[in-house]
Amino acid sequence: MFLFWLVLLPILSSIVAYLNKRQLTGYLLALTQLLLFLMALYTAFNVYTFGDILYSFGDNTIDMGINLVADKINIIFILLSCIFFPIMLLFNYHKSYMNKLFLFLFLVLQGLINGIFLSNDLFNLYALIEVSTITVSILIMYKKTSHSIYDGILYLLINLVSMAFFLLGVGYIYKIFGTLDLTLIKHQLTYVVSVPSLILPYTLIITPIVLKSALLPLPRAHGTPSAPSIVSSVLSGIYVTSSLYLFIRIQDTFSSAIHTDSLFLSLGFIISILGFILALSQTDLRLILTYSTISQVGLIVFGLSLSSDYSYYGSIYHLLSHAIFKSTLFLTAGMIIEEYDTRDIRKIRGLYKRMPFVTIIICFALLGISGAPLFNGSISKYLIKKGSGSIQLLEYGLIIINIATITYLMKYTSMFFGNSKKAKTPPWNQKIALISLAGLCLLGGIGGQFLINWLFDLNIQIEALQYVEKSLVYFMSLGMGYLFYEYIYKRYHFFQTIRQLELSFNELILIITLFFTGLLSYLLLVQ
Repeated sequence: MFLFWLVLLPILSSIVAYLNKRQLTGYLLALTQLLLFLMALYTAFNVYTFGDILYSFGDNTIDMGINLVADKINIIFILLSCIFFPIMLLFNYHKSYMNKLFLFLFLVLQGLINGIFLSNDLFNLYALIEVSTITVSILIMYKKTSHSIYDGILYLLINLVSMAFFLLGVGYIYKIFGTLDLTLIKHQLTYVVSVPSLILPYTLIITPIVLKSALLPLPRAHGTPSAPSIVSSVLSGIYVTSSLYLFIRIQDTFSSAIHTDSLFLSLGFIISILGFILALSQTDLRLILTYSTISQVGLIVFGLSLSSDYSYYGSIYHLLSHAIFKSTLFLTAGMIIEEYDTRDIRKIRGLYKRMPFVTIIICFALLGISGAPLFNGSISKYLIKKGSGSIQLLEYGLIIINIATITYLMKYTSMFFGNSKKAKTPPWNQKIALISLAGLCLLGGIGGQFLINWLFDLNIQIEALQYVEKSLVYFMSLGMGYLFYEYIYKRYHFFQTIRQLELSFNELILIITLFFTGLLSYLLLVQ
């Protein structure tokens, strides 16, 4: 029963908050978020104690009803959502634009994202994704500046076009299986005589999911200049996480019939390097973070495609970690932009002297994303590397990805140094929110072994010698990233040319079409 309320309660609270008086809204939000967290915690306890939980609406049979399912993977993301949204609301509590309409949209989005994590029906997923896309687009355009309106409308139109692919795929799946329940589809795959008949619907469904996961170039809206910081945090944090979770679900459902691990392994590496190039090319603070999301998503897909339990769960752990440290970076970026009145990283200097608290928080997030010892990224990257086995080419690929990550982070840290005046201390609510996120970055590293063992029932032993070896590789990567930044990036104008690249609507549609036709052709040839 709690599964139903995990989706509906945020939406109901958004309506009540919209209709209620302003002074009562804060208490309502606090109570709602506390109830959601307790329900998620109780559901997680039951899942880990008794197994998966299924909730069906009405008295319909499983194959015809609307089903919500909680398992050991998606309940982790539900817990993340129930921690993430209260922190965002706390961080933004004093902002003038946090009016009834904004809260209504933000809480509706929370319910929709929870629904995406829990839904087990393809058509329900389609409906939830469509409504969440519209909600996100409105939030992007919320401040009504010309730039944000352009980015928001472009984001909306591209996603609506891509979701038409998804709907066609859903229709094909229903024609073949007579059900849209992902669990039943997975079980019935063994009875499908003609595997090639699955290629078209699979390609139609996976294409928009790849787009929404930031594996195709549509993330500029994540860093649109005038969008509220918490909107950018949601987009590159929990919303991308929900899309990647769908990628995991679809791959798991069709894995026995359609084999794309090799393809997505290569694509993950290429996308990670492409994200590095795009991130390093930017001078806009938010766009550096936006394109770094592409790089991290590429690493996650790379790990998911290695066909190893270690890399698989390491990628899921990195997905959780990414939501935390990327949200931290977007929130602090918003504070920096507000203080310096510019997004140009070249004009931001002396950050440590001017905003020491923010600088320390950023360091925690950067240490997490780069995989520094004792931080959450080190555990996930350790597991992904362990999953690559003794294949040196894969190990070198992971090292290259990490050096690339460190290189654009070197650029990000350039604003720490220089002279500047002292700024005022951030409000108490922002301090608590940022300390919570930074603490999670550290806790995810120190307690990483315990969390992996508990969350995924994967008994890992991180040997001291191996961890020391990984730490040495990290510090060597740190040095190589610094050398690349100082002696290659600063001396060549290639990155300045890339910076001017901005894809139009037609070009984005062309990329989606090319990906669809390329994937379809590949599968028809190899299956």
